[in-house]
Amino acid sequence: MTNDRDIIARLRERIPTFKCKPGCHDCCGPVTASSEEMLRLPVKSDAEHDTALEELNCVHLGPNGCEVYDERPLICRLFGTTPKMACPNDCGPETMVDSKIEDQVHHYIATTRQVLV
Repeated sequence: MTNDRDIIARLRERIPTFKCKPGCHDCCGPVTASSEEMLRLPVKSDAEHDTALEELNCVHLGPNGCEVYDERPLICRLFGTTPKMACPNDCGPETMVDSKIEDQVHHYIATTRQVLV
C-alpha cells in the first residue's frame, strides 16, 4: 500500500522546477498542507501564525523569501508550473507540469486532511 510520504515524493519528482525572480514572494500566502508535509516544516508559534495571517503571508516567509523552500508543500511547488496557477511575473519552467500530475496533486490535496501552514 502506498503511503502519503511515497505519494508526496512521487508528485514532487514530477513537478518541474524553475527560478523565481529574486525577492519575489507573490505566490506566498496562507496555504494548506497535509499532516505529512507539515512534519517536514519547522513548528511556528501561534503568535507567528497570527501575524502571518494578518499580513496574508505564509508563516515561513522570511525577509529573503521562503525559509522552507526545499520542503515547501505541493501546492507551493505547483504554483507557476501550470496555466491554472500562473506566475504573475511570467516565470515558469520550460515545460509546464503534465496535466495528469496537476490533477493528481489536486486530488491528493482534496482527499487528505489539510491544515493551515
